[in-house]
Amino acid sequence: MHVAPARGTAVQDHVALAEIELCGDLIIAASAAREDRLSPDRIDEVLKLAEERFLEEHGEKADR
Repeated sequence: MHVAPARGTAVQDHVALAEIELCGDLIIAASAAREDRLSPDRIDEVLKLAEERFLEEHGEKADR
């Protein structure tokens, strides 16, 4: 089996990284919640906060 050698350049998929961060935000919110499940309103709130943070870090021109 041939494995390609590791290169010095790192490729980042910014969409995938943003989605992973969103999942992390939801997991943190769920672990801090008193109820068994997050309500749809709480999920929307967590995702809105994450979107606002993303836009602050990457600007309005960032791909979604």
